[in-house]
Amino acid sequence: MTLQSQIVAAPYSSQAGSEYLNAVAMDALALYRNGAEIYGQGEEAGPLYAVEFGCVRIGRFTSDGKRQVCGFCFAGDVFGWESGEEHQFFAEAVGSCGIRVLRPHRDEQASTKLLPMVIQSLARLQEHVILLGYITVDERLAAFLHYLAERQGHDRYISLPMQRTDIADYLGVSSETVSRILRRFKDRGLIRLPDIHSVEIVNRGALARIFAH
Repeated sequence: MTLQSQIVAAPYSSQAGSEYLNAVAMDALALYRNGAEIYGQGEEAGPLYAVEFGCVRIGRFTSDGKRQVCGFCFAGDVFGWESGEEHQFFAEAVGSCGIRVLRPHRDEQASTKLLPMVIQSLARLQEHVILLGYITVDERLAAFLHYLAERQGHDRYISLPMQRTDIADYLGVSSETVSRILRRFKDRGLIRLPDIHSVEIVNRGALARIFAH
């Protein structure tokens, strides 16, 4: 059993959002295997999606075919927000995950109840913009690990369900660079790497000082 499987996911959504997810009429749980597409870029938008368990990768392809990863959704998160009639991004399963489809049109007060989750999604988008603003890759990766620790509610152990290539496309670097810097953090005594999908933070203060100038 890996360390990842021993980490119990903490609730990610706001209280108001959680209450709405518990009350709204949702479709049956749909299971997705690793890499399976939940919806594609350019497909017709409509319902929203709630992560029951697992992780979802949100991204898009540029006109020249380059993949960009824009975010990761975890248990309790809602995704699929669009301002138009088409999905501007794609959503794919990272590992095995369970997804429920939300049908906001079934609730006349859906707009008000969903507002906290919309604000939360915008805040996470801003966090990604801030993260990409760090000059060095060391700063970006340290900030990313710190972000995941806060999202998962653990001071020491982080689950990394995504691949190194996913992290690289999220940070705007190569997967080789991600692996190299993780080894550097390990050699400096900042982290341990129990397995490929887990990180143990040994010195959180030192890790935070890398990006907190």
